[in-house]
Amino acid sequence: MTCRERSRRIRRVGASLTVAAVGAALVCPAQALADDFDVLRGSLSSPSYMHWNGVNFGGQFGLSNMHTDFGNGTSSEVAYILRDSTLESEDSPSSWTTLPATTTSGRNYGVFLGYNVQWDEIVLGFDVAYNRSSAQSDVNDSITRIVTTSDSIQHTVTIDAQASMKLVDYTTFRLRTGYALGQFLPYVFAGGAVGRFNYRTSATVTDVQDNGGVITTFGPATDSNNRDNAIAGGFTVGVGMDVAILPNVFLRAEYEFVGFGQVNGIRSQLNVGRIGIGMKF
Repeated sequence: MTCRERSRRIRRVGASLTVAAVGAALVCPAQALADDFDVLRGSLSSPSYMHWNGVNFGGQFGLSNMHTDFGNGTSSEVAYILRDSTLESEDSPSSWTTLPATTTSGRNYGVFLGYNVQWDEIVLGFDVAYNRSSAQSDVNDSITRIVTTSDSIQHTVTIDAQASMKLVDYTTFRLRTGYALGQFLPYVFAGGAVGRFNYRTSATVTDVQDNGGVITTFGPATDSNNRDNAIAGGFTVGVGMDVAILPNVFLRAEYEFVGFGQVNGIRSQLNVGRIGIGMKF
């Protein structure tokens, strides 16, 4: 091979290497950019929130304030004592507000079972909870009024009343709406409630009658009404937050308001702050 041929071959090899180097220089940045897009695409597709789908259950403990309005809690007893009287038919002492409202504190504890469905960050759920309660209220009071009936008799009526109300336990059925934020799930809820109560009521009526200066006295006459396991329906609303501490374990904090219907003329409301722990599957 002559010197001229060797020179030509060297030039051809150099040109090939130059083309290969340029091609590599163009391909490598493109590949690196594609890899960056893959990483970005992967990070965008990975959710930044917990999944709350499925069944959940757990236990809870709370402190409560029970507001009880006893106002007409002894109405039936007074009406029975004064039955068939002119005084009751015209002035209705049984409708007088004899007892006050009270607020007492207590504890409650229970269990819950629920199910969640999740669309991205939106979580909808339903749960049932059973709670035992130590909330109880006891009151006594009296009222005196002077009225004159159509037969011109002046009545000085005194009603002495006592009552107690204990919330034994209650069950709630709630719909929940939440929004997943990382490991946190704040939510609101609303639903129905059923409570079981024990109550005791008693009324004593004394009627001093002035009939043109002739004084007679009716009573004191007493009637009472005691019942255990009386059922009252109601509603519940509130807010809460679940916090995931492990993939299948969460802590719960809630505020709940429960309003119950009347039981023997007595109406109760419950304000509860509670904490709990649960598992989800």
